[in-house]
Amino acid sequence: MRRGRLGGSAVEITELSFGAAAIGNLFSEVEPERAAATVDAAWDAGIRYFDTAPHYGLGLSERRLGEALRHRPRDAYTLSTKVGRVLDPLPPEETAASDGLSEGFAVRATHRRRWDFSAAGVRRSIEDSLDRLGLDRIDIAYLHDPDDHAEPAFREAYPELERLRAEGVVGAIGAGMNQSAMLTRFVRDTDVDVVLCAGRFTLLDQSALTDLLPAAAARGRSVVVGGVFNSGLLADPRPGATYDYATAPLNLLDRALHLKGVIEAHGVPLRAAALRYPLTHPAVAGVLVGTRSPDEVRDAAVQLNREIPDALWDDLRDQGLLPGNGH
Repeated sequence: MRRGRLGGSAVEITELSFGAAAIGNLFSEVEPERAAATVDAAWDAGIRYFDTAPHYGLGLSERRLGEALRHRPRDAYTLSTKVGRVLDPLPPEETAASDGLSEGFAVRATHRRRWDFSAAGVRRSIEDSLDRLGLDRIDIAYLHDPDDHAEPAFREAYPELERLRAEGVVGAIGAGMNQSAMLTRFVRDTDVDVVLCAGRFTLLDQSALTDLLPAAAARGRSVVVGGVFNSGLLADPRPGATYDYATAPLNLLDRALHLKGVIEAHGVPLRAAALRYPLTHPAVAGVLVGTRSPDEVRDAAVQLNREIPDALWDDLRDQGLLPGNGH
């Protein structure tokens, strides 16, 4: 699988990466054996970039990912985690009273997530993540969803990531968000290596083309694109499908079905085009896909490697479903 270097750093990622939120029990439980088998399937498919966060299952994703990768050569893979939410232990009586679902994750609430973009919070978060992962360094550290915390994120959290990078505790730094505007500010105003942009450069939403992607290309920064299926609609467009974690409105469902018809007329599955499209932009180093089973991992790898004729993109542009040539 092809690899790309992130910005001016020495860190490399494969063009397909493993999003580990699902093995942190996102929405429903994933058995430990299945979580480990899913990571193994990603490795067997050639994936060497794995992304996690403390938020995912209150540290469960980090613990599972660290355990699954423990027997792999450390220099053979790239791992990212995130800062901005620290995990504070709950007293036993609060844990006992929890209902087994914590902010979308099917885990007992043993800890409370607390927003913390202070320098001390960033350092503590990295130290805690290293402990859960069983590692001595993090390849990529992202500021996690600083949407409502811009001032401390830029004033305290980002400079602390720079210090951690200089110390060699982390290899590359950036921010991960579901919007492009603040990520563009990071690219223009700081020395980030990479940003993770979810859902804003897909077959249904090209809003990152107006700001983030041109800025990243101009400054030699890298973009990892997540949410390529817009949380489900581009994987299986049907009534009741989700778009950005809510039921897709009818106009977007109609557009997704139109996309599917045009793409499949070229003999290509919609999923394959959705995975490949972000990689058509030179600033995009990889796409991140969340998977919860070995079959889902293998399918993602197969779809990404499908041949896609140039005529398919031309057809989508001609029908007004994608921007014109040259983005």
